Amino acid sequence: MEHSLPLNPDSVVVAGGRPARERDGAVNPPVVLSSTFVGTGPLGPGDRGYGRYANPSWEPFEEVLGELEGGTEPALLFASGLAAVSAALSLVPLGGIVVMPEHSYAGTVQQAAELAAKGLLSLRLVDITDTEQVLSALRREGVSADLLWLESPTNPMLGVADLPVLLAAAREAGILTVVDNTFCTPLVQQPLTLGADLVLHSVTKYLAGHSDVVLGALVPRTAELRSTLLHHRTIHGSIAGPWEAWLALRGIRTLAVRIERSQVTAQLLAERLEAHPAVERVRFPGLPSDPGHDRARAQLKGFGSILCIEVAAGGGRSGAENADALVTGLGLWLPATSLGGVESLIERRRRHLAEPHSVPDNLVRLSVGIENAEDLWADLERSLDALPRG
Repeated sequence: MEHSLPLNPDSVVVAGGRPARERDGAVNPPVVLSSTFVGTGPLGPGDRGYGRYANPSWEPFEEVLGELEGGTEPALLFASGLAAVSAALSLVPLGGIVVMPEHSYAGTVQQAAELAAKGLLSLRLVDITDTEQVLSALRREGVSADLLWLESPTNPMLGVADLPVLLAAAREAGILTVVDNTFCTPLVQQPLTLGADLVLHSVTKYLAGHSDVVLGALVPRTAELRSTLLHHRTIHGSIAGPWEAWLALRGIRTLAVRIERSQVTAQLLAERLEAHPAVERVRFPGLPSDPGHDRARAQLKGFGSILCIEVAAGGGRSGAENADALVTGLGLWLPATSLGGVESLIERRRRHLAEPHSVPDNLVRLSVGIENAEDLWADLERSLDALPRG
C-alpha cells in the first residue's frame, strides 16, 4: 500500500490492495483467470505454480482484510465461510476438546457436532454470555480445552461475550482461540488486538456486501499459523474463485459507508420495535434494556446492523405463526436467509431445521440494509399492525 501515514479503517477499505502506481496503470487489480502459472525447476516460497496454490486475484483482498483486523499477516480466502470453519477446526488435535457457544452459527455447531459424533473431538457447548460458565468449561475435571471458539454477538441470539476476559484466560492456559467476527466486521471489533489467535469471517456477508458471492476468510495472528492454514487450504482444495475474490474486494470498498448507515437505521428500528405491541421482545445490544448492552458499549465501535424480535402470539395464533405472517406481509424487506448485504433481509430462524430448539420459534432475524430508514419502518409497521392481537 503506497501511503506514508497510518490510515484509519474507513480509508484502508478504499486504499488497500491497489496495484502499484505507474503511468497509465490500472487503478484496480485484474481478475486472473488461469489454472496454472509458468515456471521451471523446484517450487520455492512465493512461487505460484498452480491455481490451487495461489492466485493473484486473492491477494489484494487478503491484504486488505489482514490490515483491517489489525494483524501483521494477510488473511486467507476460502471457498465459503464453512470452508473456513472446517480449516479452523482442523487445528484441533485428534480427540481434542472444543468449547463453543451453544448459539453459534448453526453450520458451525453442526460441523463440530458431526466431528464429535465421529470421535474426532469432544464438544463443550456453553452460554457464551456467562463468563464463569465459559471459564469453567476451559478446564473441567482437570482437563483443559484445546480450542475456545467465540462468536460475539452470537447468531441469532445476539449474546455478547466478555471477549477481553475470555481471550486472556485462554491465552494464559495455552488454549487456541478463534473469534467469528462476521457480524461485527473489523470496523466494529478487532479480536486480534484483544488477543485472539484467529479471526473468521463469512465474507459472503458484510465484507462482500452485495449477496452475490459465497466466500470465507481466516485472519491468523502469526506467520506459523498462516502457513498451517495455507497448507490445509491447498491440500483440501477449499479455494476461492478469482471472480468471487474480485467481487469481494469491490464490495469491501464501500464497507465503511454501508456499516455506518445500516447501524444508524438498526438502532432506530430497534427502538421503535421495542415499543410496538405486536413485538414481545427485541434483541439488540444497542438498546439499554438488552442484557449485553453495557458489554457491547465497552467493547464495540457501534452495535452492528443485526437485530432480532420475538413476535407476540394473538388472535388464536402462536407467536411462530404470527412471525411467519409478519415476514410474508412485507413488501420492501426481502424474505431470505443470509445477512450483511445492501438489501434488508428478514426470516424466522427456526424455519431452518438445523437451528437449535433453544432459539425461540417466534424469533425473527432482521439484517438491516442501506435503504431509507423510514421506508423500512413503514413496511415493518404496516405488517406488524396487521397481526391479530389478544
